[in-house]
Order: sequence, then structure tokens, then C-alpha cells
Amino acid sequence: MLPLVAIVGRPNVGKSTLFNKILQRRVAIVEDTPGVTRDRLYGKADWGGFNFTLVDTGGFVWEGDNLDDAVTRQASEAVVEADCILFLVDGRAGLTADDHELAELLRRQNKPVVLAVNKVDSFSNSLETTVDFYSLGLGEPVPISAANGLNVGDLLDQVIFHLKRLPEPEPDESVPVAIIGRPNVGKSSLLNQLAGEERVVVSPLAGTTRDAIDTRITWEEHVFTLIDTAGIRRKSKLSSGVEYYSTLRSIRAVQRCQVALLVLDGQEGVTEQDKRVAGVAHEAGKAVIVLINKWDIVEKDSNTMSQMKKQIYEELQFMDYSVIEFVSALTGQRLQKLFPLMLEVLQEYNRRIPTGLLNDLLTDALTANPPSAKGKRVKIFYCTQASVAPPRFVLFVNEPELVHFSWLRYLENRIREAFGFKGSPLQFVLRKR
Repeated sequence: MLPLVAIVGRPNVGKSTLFNKILQRRVAIVEDTPGVTRDRLYGKADWGGFNFTLVDTGGFVWEGDNLDDAVTRQASEAVVEADCILFLVDGRAGLTADDHELAELLRRQNKPVVLAVNKVDSFSNSLETTVDFYSLGLGEPVPISAANGLNVGDLLDQVIFHLKRLPEPEPDESVPVAIIGRPNVGKSSLLNQLAGEERVVVSPLAGTTRDAIDTRITWEEHVFTLIDTAGIRRKSKLSSGVEYYSTLRSIRAVQRCQVALLVLDGQEGVTEQDKRVAGVAHEAGKAVIVLINKWDIVEKDSNTMSQMKKQIYEELQFMDYSVIEFVSALTGQRLQKLFPLMLEVLQEYNRRIPTGLLNDLLTDALTANPPSAKGKRVKIFYCTQASVAPPRFVLFVNEPELVHFSWLRYLENRIREAFGFKGSPLQFVLRKR
């Protein structure tokens, strides 16, 4: 699981600007108005080859309306969950009483804190801007300009220094499986059936499960760790700090797993929320089994199952590699197939193709359908599989920007036809030779 870094601070100190600068893309909304960021935003960051999850939070406000209170609560939950805290203050506005309040809160967390002074105009004499912030008792302040990207590298060096000192997780030979889905699709009922006991509370009320809960299950000498998560909700539906926290735990549960069980409601089909939840697993590069739950109460004929599969693959086109099973968490229908299916998908997820076989396939694919780009010649010299879980392939080409995604899709289909990779996403990296 990737370590988590939370950017915190008062409103309008530049947190979203720094978040976007570190991720190198415009993710958070940036306006020169306090309180624009009302939801936590998440992104995978990379600095010097070290990966971590970055969280942008709303500003801490100790007095204000109800919205400010809710934003403060969800920012507080991000602090609780974080492995390292990036505390941002405003060099132009100077030290404030709220900065002191927040510094006191952060000290109580007993976690590494990196203090950054933003909006520094002159780095030749930055001590004048930063000197007052030494009184916060959080070590040496790092002067930066998030808007211009100045000194952000030095700031990230400090963050990585702390992350590298985190204790290594205990080795675990079990297969981590996350049960994910929007609220009230039957995730907890599914876990209880698989565990053979009431491990988690099952309720018809949406949102009963608040935290990610681990359950260890042994099936024919294979050990699985099933992670039941709170339902991932749309941001507009997150009404309390508890639900913000639950969503963060769900996203981190997906990071921990190798196989994700995406639970859908067979009566409702694929909703927009389902697509968002599926996107969390897809973007994390996890193997996915889609479970159509409540199949026992769906009115059906001989074509219902095939029609439903077709609809799901159409709605989740980005995840057409996933395996679909029709189950009932209430009655246990077809759940006996699930453990061998998870092992099969896990094997595919960790499949490695010899380089010789891969390049034989590449040669055939190039002969049958050579890539082109507006008359320019595209040369693909070589292909190798760089890693597994997820399977990642590196293509060495003359001009990476000329390789169209549609040709990569064609190559992916050829690889799947030859080697399988059932339930696993395939990732491609283009490198200039």
C-alpha cells in the first residue's frame, strides 16, 4: 500500500496549487477564494522513483458556518490517516493564530510534519519571510512558491526522507481481496456468506460499514484476506466527516488488494456511481471480478444473463477485461465458484510472458496491422514485460507520441488472445529508443 501524504493548512494558502504542481496536472479547482476545495482529492505522486498517495484537503477553520465545520472535520480525518503531513502556511499573510492552533493539533498526532512557507517572492532573502514560522515548533520551514514550482523539489525531498523511514509492513502471504461497491449493494452480506459467520453488521440502511474490515479465510490451504469497505459515494453525497473518512479507507483498501470484487445490484444494473467505483480499481491497476448480486430476485428468462453481461461490458468499456459472475449474497448462490475464480484471476494477474514469445507476437501484429500516424512512419523495435501485478509492457519506439492508443488497444487484444490475462488490466509504457 502506498504511503499517504496529506496537504493541510488554513484556507487560501495555496494547497490546491501545490497539489496540482506535485501531480503535474490540473486536478483540484484553483481559485483565489477561501474554501473552494470542499472535498478531499487524491492522486498518485512520484518523486525520485518513490510513489505515494497525495491528498488535498479543505482548509482548517475554527470559526465559521456549517460548511466550514464539515470541511475541517474531513481535513482532520485526512490527518489521522496520513503517514506524513505537509503543513502549508502563507508567507505573504504571515503567521496567524490559526496557524498556531493547527500546529498544536499536528504535534498531538505524533507524525512527521514538513512545514512549507508558500508565496515566497524572493529566495535570495527568504529568511525574512520564514523566520516567524520557526515559533510553530515544527522544525525548519521550507520556503516555496507553489504557483511557480520554485523549491518544490526540496520540499518533496523532505517528505520522501520521512516516508523512507516508515516501518516496513509485516510480510503477509495471504491473498488480499477488496470487496468494493457503492452503498447497499450487499458487500457485507457477501463477506458474511464467504466467512460462514456474521463477521460484519448487515443492515438494509445504506452506509452501515464505516471502516475497512479485514477477515482472514482459508479455502483448500489457500489463505485470503477479505477487506470489506464502506460504500464509495459520490462526493456530492458525502455529508459528514465519517463518510469522507470511509471513502478514503475504501480507496486505500483497493491499494492494498490484488483482486477487487466489484459488487453491483442485479436489479439496478450499472449506475454512474458504479462506474466511479470501478474506476478506482481500474486506475489502481487491480485485477477485477464483477459480481452481479441479488440475482435470486431478478426476473429472468433464458437470455437475461447474456443480455446483462453485454450491458455491463458496454457500460464498463474501460474494464472489459473483468470477469463477470452472477451471485446471491443472501442465499449463497454460485459463491462456491468464487474462491477458485479468485485464484485463477490472481494467477493471470501475475503471469509473465517470455520476451522471445512477446516479440514473435509483436512481429506478427506489426505485419498484420502496422501503426501509422498522418503519413509518418512509426517504428516499434522491441517489447518486453517489465512487471506483473499488474502486467506492464514496455515498447521501444522511434517516436512515442506517434503511437495511437487505438493501435495499443489492438496490440492488447492480440496479447490477450495469445496469453489470456483473464480479469487483469494490461498497462503499456512507450519509450524512445
